[in-house]
Amino acid sequence: MATRRALHFVFKVGNRFQTASFYRDVLGMKILRHEEFDEGCKAACNGPYDGKWSKTMVGFGPEDDHFVAELTYNYGVGDYRLGNDFLGITLASSQAVSNARKLKWPLNEVAEGIYETEAPGGYKFFLQNCSPPQSDPVLKVTLAVSDLQKSLNYWSNLLGMKIYEKDEQKQRALLGYADNQCKLELQGIKGAVDHAAAFGRIAFSCPKKELPDLEALMKRENQKILTPLVSLDTPGKATVQVVILADPDGHEICFVGDEAFRELSKMDPEGSKLLDDAMAKDKSDEWFAVRNKPKASG
Repeated sequence: MATRRALHFVFKVGNRFQTASFYRDVLGMKILRHEEFDEGCKAACNGPYDGKWSKTMVGFGPEDDHFVAELTYNYGVGDYRLGNDFLGITLASSQAVSNARKLKWPLNEVAEGIYETEAPGGYKFFLQNCSPPQSDPVLKVTLAVSDLQKSLNYWSNLLGMKIYEKDEQKQRALLGYADNQCKLELQGIKGAVDHAAAFGRIAFSCPKKELPDLEALMKRENQKILTPLVSLDTPGKATVQVVILADPDGHEICFVGDEAFRELSKMDPEGSKLLDDAMAKDKSDEWFAVRNKPKASG
């Protein structure tokens, strides 16, 4: 499975201004590309919403060799209720710790040299106060699971991930597709996994020819397929094919054809400006809507 890549985690964000500031100014990530859409995604990339939305990819470097964040913003939706499903992203960056201190962004030291902080919306990040051991500072994504063994069977036996670490006592395991890629950490919890309204999605790529086989495997194994193989268009960019799955706890998983995705995900030098322009327009639209709100009669 060395041809498979960990790509990104999808966050729903309610405030693009605060969110952009956190990723750019605190974490030190770059805006890699920004795209606007007039209607909901066929694969529910933006959640169960039909209206206008945007997608902003942010990371420490190009999507070809960095794990990044996809920030989806649904116009008119200001916040999302958090569940217990997403437990955090861990990254190694002394610069991010320094930035947070400088900007007085709240930090809580949870272990020696490891600081917990929150992105707007309440999403947890763990910052290691050290230089990254690899070219990509993003080390792992941690998700909650209700039955570790059942989840390991799914992620390792069905999806082909290598198990790097397993601790039965602490009910945790670390998996990945390659040594130099961002890992997936599964952490057992007591009770059910609650995705609430803020539920995210983790994305991987594989050769396009593997997508039909992956879908067929999940059908044979009676596993949940949220969106069967479908083509997704991005205005002015490459069309990609995706299959959306759900693991035993309902975590959403996107597999996308790698060849077209590499084309789609090329860094856009105008990305940061496109986001800033969209935020400025959104702000002026809000002001216009409030100013022109119909007066109450009587």
